[in-house]
Amino acid sequence: MLRFMKNKILIPVLILSALAAFFSFANGNDGSTSDQRKELILQTVMKAIQQNHLQPRELNDSFSSTIFNKTLTSLDYEKHFFTQEDVDQLKKYQYKLDEGDGTEMVHFFDDMNAAFNKRIDQVEGFYKAILDKPFSFNGNDAIVVDEDKEAFAANDAALKDRWVKYLKYRTLVKYVDLKDAQKKRQEAKDTTLKEIKTDTQLEADARQAIRKSIEYYFKRWHKLGEDDRFTIFVNDITNSEDPHTDYFPPDDKKRFDEQMSGTFFGIGAQLKDDDGKIKIVAILPGTPCWKQGDLKAGDEILKIAQGPAEPVDIQGYDINDVIKMIKGPEGTEVRLTVRHVTGVTQVIPIVRGKVEQEEIFAKSAIINTKSGSVGYIYLPEFYSDFQNINGRRCAEDVALEVMKLKKSGVNGIILDLRNNTGGSLNDVVKMSGLFIDQGPIVQVKSADAAAIPLNDQQAGTLYDGPMAIMVNYGSASASEIMAAAMQDYKRAVIVGATTYGKGTVQKVMSLDEYRGWLASLMGKTVNYDTIGSLKLTIQKFYRVNGGSTQLKGVTPDVILPDPYAEIEIGERKDKAALKWDEIAPANYRVVPNPVHSQELAALSKKRVDANPAFNLVKENASRIKAAEDKSSYSLNEAVYHKELDEATAIGKKMEEIEKKAPPLDVVNIKDDLAKINIDSLSIRKNNDWLKNLKKDFYLAETVNIVNDMMKYNMKVDARTGMK
Repeated sequence: MLRFMKNKILIPVLILSALAAFFSFANGNDGSTSDQRKELILQTVMKAIQQNHLQPRELNDSFSSTIFNKTLTSLDYEKHFFTQEDVDQLKKYQYKLDEGDGTEMVHFFDDMNAAFNKRIDQVEGFYKAILDKPFSFNGNDAIVVDEDKEAFAANDAALKDRWVKYLKYRTLVKYVDLKDAQKKRQEAKDTTLKEIKTDTQLEADARQAIRKSIEYYFKRWHKLGEDDRFTIFVNDITNSEDPHTDYFPPDDKKRFDEQMSGTFFGIGAQLKDDDGKIKIVAILPGTPCWKQGDLKAGDEILKIAQGPAEPVDIQGYDINDVIKMIKGPEGTEVRLTVRHVTGVTQVIPIVRGKVEQEEIFAKSAIINTKSGSVGYIYLPEFYSDFQNINGRRCAEDVALEVMKLKKSGVNGIILDLRNNTGGSLNDVVKMSGLFIDQGPIVQVKSADAAAIPLNDQQAGTLYDGPMAIMVNYGSASASEIMAAAMQDYKRAVIVGATTYGKGTVQKVMSLDEYRGWLASLMGKTVNYDTIGSLKLTIQKFYRVNGGSTQLKGVTPDVILPDPYAEIEIGERKDKAALKWDEIAPANYRVVPNPVHSQELAALSKKRVDANPAFNLVKENASRIKAAEDKSSYSLNEAVYHKELDEATAIGKKMEEIEKKAPPLDVVNIKDDLAKINIDSLSIRKNNDWLKNLKKDFYLAETVNIVNDMMKYNMKVDARTGMK
């Protein structure tokens, strides 16, 4: 429970980092004032939404109030900066943001931003004094962590008191961590432990560590300037239409494309921020810096130069800005001045090239059992390189993995879509077609238009044997289309937990398409480079049986215990999410030899009920629910430690269960070994992957289900995978 509690209270810090990484508002060259450009973007975004969104919201007082509250919440998630006095002063805008062609929105943003800057400076001025004094953890005070149940601080004094409790909580967590770590080293008779620190010394160390963390926290806030906050504001507006309509400044559109394709042009080094120092974590195999050979894990980057240009000292730079400087067009040179772990400084020239993020691509393994071998395919995303006709596409990659598994003689296949958030709609249609003999895969419907079925046009199937698809609450969008289609055709058994519930289709459109409209609006030629793009919800997709996956998601045929089973999660938690509905079913036929899901579910339930790991998951789900419902936590060390011990006990029980359970016999496909053995990093990553699969009890139960299918449902030829 405490692990969940710690995450709950630290989420805003992570959100701040993510926002700074994601948003990078770019000013244009049109010579206009900042407010003029803001109005231009807002007008264009609102026009694009009203003309193209599937269900655009009416611009009225309700819309205005929603934006008003959403913006305050997203900018000050924990209510650690604004006071009620600030909110009261801004309330004059609450019902005016739908007026004035964006002018009222800009005025609201400017006033809100000014108030926020004032509060950041104020809080930064007193947090150091708070951390100068020792905390006592023997009292009965508590911290409120449910931002929905907590009002904004009434005034300056209440705001300071809120920060006292927040910093005390952070220090308590660190203090207990340090204290427990020292105790473990003592019990283990660790000879490297030279000094036994007193509780007073450990508390001082904890405060110092939190001071460092908070200093970095405020550095990030200062880095997140007015333009970045304006982008957040624009996204508050777009997200009020639905959770998946987003505004992309120019640089972010490029990052979105890279994420979808899994490919970018750079050098192929993974970086991390180590207390303000930018260090190399790993060198990706086959990439430009791997081929160049001089850059090593552990090296610190000191300066970056674009070819022969003057190098830039990056000390104190944000890691995302460093990444931007290293990335660039294919064939160009970047020169890194690095300090090796040996202390030697070297200038390393590297020519940028294609970097493929292998971790997002499909890969497979073989699980050996007494009943025969089962193929396993892991697909973390439905990726597709929309910018390159010869780029990688997940449907093609999965087809290759299926062929390798068939060649290896597996008796069944598991497709793991857990935590797969979706991606390419075209690829999920093609991928589904690998497993059925023609027919509709999904229905897509625009506003005021008839539904259009997207069909598998290819006759025949690549694989027709026993098949299971693993899903959980993190499986969304294209993952849900795939699972729903295979469930409706009764082609595969769906195993796991109810999915996320994203049943909408987006397209990315350039806002510069409105250049002519902008010119007529402003009565002059509009000169600018670009104002960005809009990812816009334009359609809903529906299962072939007529039901939507929107909001409800896909309910598995075989439901396995899930740690988040008792809390609200996924699309249904967002108030702006579009509603569930249904349309007429498409013309489709169940496969000739359908999966008998009820029998499989009954057999699985007997095993799950007798499995101590799954029983522990159920117990933990109740604790997570209790933590979710709890709105405050004690700042007393004894109470905190008691709750921490309860949560830790579950983790220890799970470790013991995993140790006693026989591991899965998971091996690589022989055809993959040459690529895996390319270097030590690739070998280590593969070994870690196999190690995790071997102790995955969800996977183990899914293997049992596939074995049940082989025994009771679908007899196949192991050489061909055909009935």
